[in-house]
Amino acid sequence: MDKIERMKDGTEVTIRPLGPQDTDRLMAFYGALPEEDRKYLKFDVTDRRAVVKRLRRVDAGDDIRIVAVHGGLIVASGALELSGEGWSKHQGEIRVIVARPFQKRGLGTIVIRELYFIAVQNQIQTIVARMMRPQVGAQKIFRRLGFREESMMPDFVKDLQGSSQDLIVMTCDVKELWKQLDRTFSESDWQRCRD
Repeated sequence: MDKIERMKDGTEVTIRPLGPQDTDRLMAFYGALPEEDRKYLKFDVTDRRAVVKRLRRVDAGDDIRIVAVHGGLIVASGALELSGEGWSKHQGEIRVIVARPFQKRGLGTIVIRELYFIAVQNQIQTIVARMMRPQVGAQKIFRRLGFREESMMPDFVKDLQGSSQDLIVMTCDVKELWKQLDRTFSESDWQRCRD
């Protein structure tokens, strides 16, 4: 699936599946994230054992993970976590994180678009995004892509510093997500970068 994509400023990145050979690169990517970016993640990405445990979910077919690579370094990571069972097998949870120097350049939207294609291939109908209330930038991006807030659970989770945080759950129908992605790419300056 290796694909060359151009961000809004024309910088090229390679989007590809995360492989077992990427563990050290992934740890370097996570290690370079500012503490403020890591604070609200679901698990401690600086703990190699926790990362390796999560990567086993890829081998088991429970998660699909992709990365964006620039200059041999991982600059973004995306995951589609599949339920695969019972009443939620039509749902997938999306997770995306982008290195600070690559933020606000459209890379997160590119990664979300690739995860959309993967969701369709896996017959996912609803995509779920969970985040903590302070993750305002992420909420804004997901709203722009057609996600709507389904619930807010006060003090439901703890950030990596142990402080209680509200959990926000957002969902989007994959058909609606495609409409918003298509509109985003056709109305933006991406077309200029592709010519």
